[in-house]
Amino acid sequence: MMALRFEVLGRFNRARAARLTLPHFTSETPLFMPVGTQGTIKGLTTKQLEEIGCQIILGNTYHLALRPTSELIDELGGLHKFMNWPRALLTDSGGFQMVSLLHLADITEEGVTFQSPVDGKPMLLTPEESIQIQNRIGADIIMALDDVVKTTITGPRIEEAMHRTLRWIDRCIAAHKRPREQNLFGIVQGGLDPVLRDLCVQGLVERNLPGYAIGGLAGGEDKDSFWRVVAQCTASLPETKPRYVMGVGYPLDIVVCSALGADMYDCVYPTRTARFGTALVPGGVLRLKHQSMSADTRPIDSTCECMVCKKYTRAYLHCLVTKDAMGSQLLSYHNLYYMMQLSRNLHSSIIQGTFPEFVCNFLRNMFPKGDVPEWVCNAMEVAGVDISSCCHNT
Repeated sequence: MMALRFEVLGRFNRARAARLTLPHFTSETPLFMPVGTQGTIKGLTTKQLEEIGCQIILGNTYHLALRPTSELIDELGGLHKFMNWPRALLTDSGGFQMVSLLHLADITEEGVTFQSPVDGKPMLLTPEESIQIQNRIGADIIMALDDVVKTTITGPRIEEAMHRTLRWIDRCIAAHKRPREQNLFGIVQGGLDPVLRDLCVQGLVERNLPGYAIGGLAGGEDKDSFWRVVAQCTASLPETKPRYVMGVGYPLDIVVCSALGADMYDCVYPTRTARFGTALVPGGVLRLKHQSMSADTRPIDSTCECMVCKKYTRAYLHCLVTKDAMGSQLLSYHNLYYMMQLSRNLHSSIIQGTFPEFVCNFLRNMFPKGDVPEWVCNAMEVAGVDISSCCHNT
């Protein structure tokens, strides 16, 4: 039973442009999801997010369950209503925070035991509990609780986590009470081991889920390993279902993963880097705290159509960044606009058959000297995208 429709509208080799229809919204892929940890993208209103073309927001199950609690959100009509967001929502399972934020998290077959940040008492998050919380929150896409292990770890723990992730998906499916309104995605684990990744993909695909995520990356592994895991998983996941690379948000990574056949991404990077005074631009980043910006009357990016680039100078933003909340708000607005525009451009270039040109222009802007990293060149070769005109490594 699925509450989504996924239609591939165009392709270039492995890259695809699709339409994803969810209960609250229809969006196009490739698709970037900003992270709204506690039902808000820091500093921006839901109206502003609609303005910049944001189609889906990620909420953190763990944080929402602590405050204001999933019971209260449910009582008040679900997270869409609670945060006044008419478009799509995705919630994570809560498992990643248990591991990343808290010491003494202990993973057993039953679930994840961790210390409550409220009173220090031990708490247990099981697959069933994670799904119940997400059912109450009411997002369009919910994530299965998986056994998360950093990719930099080696040895039997990786294999244990992969098999446990497969056992837990059955418990998640059994606990899921709203399959007509919410889509449960499984998460491919297996570290950097191709055999384990294959087994996990196979096991999840057999369960015929509405969509699949590639998990366990963005955790410190080298870029060469990163893209190879993405390439391997996208090659084996179903053509007819969305593929979501979790925690990926650097523009370059999104272009590479899209070329390899991924559809969805999420990351705190665009808004977090904004709070440190950094703007995303075609050439990479612009650090507005830098003294050279203090008298610069140009916009952040003269090619950008966003409200911030139309109305404010670098000099004005230099005055605000890190000193005034308005600075991080304006930069967050610009950075998310940049990510939405990147997603739209990826989509339209695939539809129009100009994807290789788009990728080359993107790389030329980011690496004007032609020093495109070797891992990008290797990934593009596998993706069948010729970047020789902008890459002196090839």
